[in-house]
Amino acid sequence: MAPFTLEWKIKEDESNYEIKEFLKINHVSKIALTDIKFKGGSIIVNNEVKNVRYKLQVGDHLKVIFPTEVASSEMIPTKITLNIVYEDQYLLVINKQPYLPTIPSRDHPTNSLANGLLYYYQQIGLKATTHIVNRLDRDTSGLLVVAKYRHVHHLFVEQQKQGTLKREYEAITHGQIHTPSGTIDAPIGRNSGSIIERTVRDDGQPAITHYQIIQVLSEKDMSHVAIQLETGRTHQIRVHLTYVGHPLVGDDLYGGSTKVMKRQALHCRRVSFVHPITNENHSFTAELPIDMKNLLLY
Repeated sequence: MAPFTLEWKIKEDESNYEIKEFLKINHVSKIALTDIKFKGGSIIVNNEVKNVRYKLQVGDHLKVIFPTEVASSEMIPTKITLNIVYEDQYLLVINKQPYLPTIPSRDHPTNSLANGLLYYYQQIGLKATTHIVNRLDRDTSGLLVVAKYRHVHHLFVEQQKQGTLKREYEAITHGQIHTPSGTIDAPIGRNSGSIIERTVRDDGQPAITHYQIIQVLSEKDMSHVAIQLETGRTHQIRVHLTYVGHPLVGDDLYGGSTKVMKRQALHCRRVSFVHPITNENHSFTAELPIDMKNLLLY
């Protein structure tokens, strides 16, 4: 598969910029430029190699070839079933099954989504590392976005900062939430004495969660909730709902019971974004997995 490449035909209002300035305007990072210079990439104008000080002229054909990305030798490609909802030459959208870690850990060094992606990349001839845009907890199901290249991931990070990458979730909580909708605005930080658990604390990072009640399950003393994130802190939904007295069903780390469900009842049902290369609007949905459906039915 050919290396990742970006190309432009220089317009009148883009002329007289040095390549370095032009690429900065087009969100190519300093790190990417350094990699292009020292790790095998190239910058070509009208079929001639140029340096970043070249001043672009109207009609110039600028091609930027990024160096091939090499996966860490510690990352072991592993054959894992991937439910690919969408794929093009720049990105994938995957509907992740529950109980699958997104990235390797000490307890799960090979059986992760990232390991499965490396195996899949080998099958399609793509030389790349894994770039997860919106990571999901091991036990959380649903949609996540994967950038195939570092530069595409960088553009998604910019979208996250601007709030144009949107994620919507469904959750089932303990207790009956009778307020139809609301916003939880409470900073989140690491819980002292734990490397995993987070909590609401004054010196934490800003975190905002919007929720809307889908239905109140009074006979089960539970609530079915739609959630939209404005920020993306670790365990944000789990921490915020516990903070307001409604931990997720199955979330024993944050006070939920595992009697009726063995994982936190949380599912990313929709992701929406502007395609970082084509600028087209995209939106994808994934229905609830069977365990959450069954919890709502019985």
